[in-house]
Amino acid sequence: MAMFSTRKPESAEPVSPARPEPLPSNGASASAGPGGILSRGVSITGSVKFHDQLLIDGEVKGDIESTGTLTIGEHAYIKGEVRSKSVTVQGTVEGNIFATERCELLAGCTLHGDVEAPRLVVDENATFLGSAKIGSPK
Repeated sequence: MAMFSTRKPESAEPVSPARPEPLPSNGASASAGPGGILSRGVSITGSVKFHDQLLIDGEVKGDIESTGTLTIGEHAYIKGEVRSKSVTVQGTVEGNIFATERCELLAGCTLHGDVEAPRLVVDENATFLGSAKIGSPK
């Protein structure tokens, strides 16, 4: 019984590190950190809380609370209040948005509610029916 083999390994093609499959493009910008995805076709009734990053492309009926970055995808429908550090809207939101850093309303999105954020970016092709309170709280 031999513990060590003198046999040379057969030549094989070099193995490259595994790369994750890219997510299907839905217009959302890819981010370089840990995050979650609530896919298209998924529906949640109730509160959603998270810390880092979340992409919602499904439906949420309830409040969303976070200390991180929220992206509301182009197929998303949110009915409730949104509180997060940063919010990017591509889909539809019926409710108020409170962002501690930034809120961005992209082309094709619809917001029926108010926005309160230090910085607000609104694309000319976004629909925004509400009021905005911009600036840092004093």
